[in-house]
Formats: sequence, structure tokens, C-alpha cells
Amino acid sequence: MEPAPVGEDSAVPDEQVIQTTVALEGDGACIAHARHLAAGFLTRVQGEYGLPVSQRAMDLTQLVVSELVTNARKYAPGPVLMDLRIVGDTVEVVVWDGDPVLPVARAADAGRLGQHGLEIIMAVAQGFEAQREPVGKRITARIALLDDPGGAIAGHRPL
Repeated sequence: MEPAPVGEDSAVPDEQVIQTTVALEGDGACIAHARHLAAGFLTRVQGEYGLPVSQRAMDLTQLVVSELVTNARKYAPGPVLMDLRIVGDTVEVVVWDGDPVLPVARAADAGRLGQHGLEIIMAVAQGFEAQREPVGKRITARIALLDDPGGAIAGHRPL
């Protein structure tokens, strides 16, 4: 379960790709491991690369990781792959699992217990994508590394 750091991207020789990937298997402990990995990754981004990462970004990244990995472990058979990478001024959280069924945001319902993960992710992320893969699906959420000066929690003003 150790992350596999990825070095420079050969397509862009002058820019270093800051990325880590991990395969997650097992019980619910892998969810905590994934959150810990995300926090450690962003701490390294700050310390080794000097990129600013707000406390909000740290907290929201761990929340998104928790929601995505929880859903993958709950609904998909087999292992889960998680990729964290810095793209511009965002951190991308990419989770792959073996279930081809794409998640669908449900209508808001204050009386519903649980199943709010996708709503939460879409509320705090700057971007969200769900794509079918040859085997399973890939979910990507992008979170701003810096706080928005206007105070919007997702790093951008709502449309």
C-alpha cells in the first residue's frame, strides 16, 4: 500500500509532475490510510516544492478522498486505485474502481440519511468528472490549493 511516486512527465520535460498513486485493498482501514496519504502528499507539496496549500484545501482534500474511497470500497468489487496530483493551482483526486456504474447526484432531501457524498464533493470541488473505463470507472475531483479571496469555500464563486 505504499505510494508510487511518479517523476517527470516525458511529454513536458521542463515541468515536473507532482503525483502519487496507491492501490487500496482491504477493510475500512484503507479509507483512513487514503486520508493520511492525502494529507502527507499535500504536506510534501508544501515542504518539497514550496507550493502554497491552505488548511481548507488540506481538509477538503481529505474529505473528498474519504467520500470517494468509501463509495468505491462500498459499491465496487476488488481493489481501488487512488491518484493524487498537482495540476496548476489544484489538487486532483482520482479514484478508480471496478464497477462501471457511474454515480448520480440525487435530489436534495434533508430527510435522507446517508448517500450525500456526491453532493458534498460537488459542493466543495472546483471540478468533478466521472468516466467509464474499459474496466470500471474513474472519478476525478479538483480542489483549489488556495482560499478564494472572496471567501467561497470551493475556491471559486458559485455560478
